[in-house]
Amino acid sequence: MRLLLLLQSSVIVLGTGTPNADPERSGPAVAVVASGTAYLVDAGAGVMRRAAAAAAKYKIPGLGAKSIGIVFLTHLHSDHTIGLADVIHTGWVAEREAPLRVFGPRGTKDMAKYLTRAYQRDIKVRTEGDQPHTRDGWRVVANDVKPGVVYRDSNVTVTAILVPHTNWDQAFGYRFETRDNKVFVISGDTRPTESLVAACNGCDVMLHEAYSPEKLKARTPDWQKYHTGSHTSTIDLAALATRARPKLLVLYHQLYWGATDEELLAEVRSGYSGTVVSAKDLDRFH
Repeated sequence: MRLLLLLQSSVIVLGTGTPNADPERSGPAVAVVASGTAYLVDAGAGVMRRAAAAAAKYKIPGLGAKSIGIVFLTHLHSDHTIGLADVIHTGWVAEREAPLRVFGPRGTKDMAKYLTRAYQRDIKVRTEGDQPHTRDGWRVVANDVKPGVVYRDSNVTVTAILVPHTNWDQAFGYRFETRDNKVFVISGDTRPTESLVAACNGCDVMLHEAYSPEKLKARTPDWQKYHTGSHTSTIDLAALATRARPKLLVLYHQLYWGATDEELLAEVRSGYSGTVVSAKDLDRFH
């Protein structure tokens, strides 16, 4: 039974947070686990500590620091990428042997290159000093990708979905198709878009960002303009999910502004009759 549970594909929300520091919520990061292998989507603050907690909670060795070898970035906002150095170097110190593979929008290769330069003194001391280390674990093989299938192995096929988010020239959601025929769609940051409706089309789990339009009214006009043009309200998400038809809709990267999970869910349910939950850090969904 334990082996069956381990091999069953799932998605674990490592962090539901936003750029605002919240001790209860780590930065945005999701792990898709297929056949025991973990694939990260985004790398927010605290990502490796949350991965370690998930590994212990769900008995998934693939979420251990040395085992995490692939990251997909939705876009390059700091709250989604500030933990990338953590993934690189915590995994290396834990004796990851192969270079970390990173896939993302334009600028991903440059980010990886400059992060490596930023830590060159650390790398020099560890590789030339007395500390035991693997030869290539600090290295990063980064790829700027285009919409479409960006990765495939025996466990998953990963498709990058172009989504509109603020002034980024490229931002992605991701669709994971697993060996056991599960389909997970992760929105990243985006305003409502038909590309995610098409990507889901009855998928098993859709993780989608959301904000409360009622609470947005208390924000300043410039923030109201920004959020309505860059993110998805609970009301718009309800309409989108009705067309996308996920078996389970999961709110993540929630912009609360004083709203409760129950209030966010009530706003979604006012226009959506499907099953919906609001994720907390370390929640797992099948």
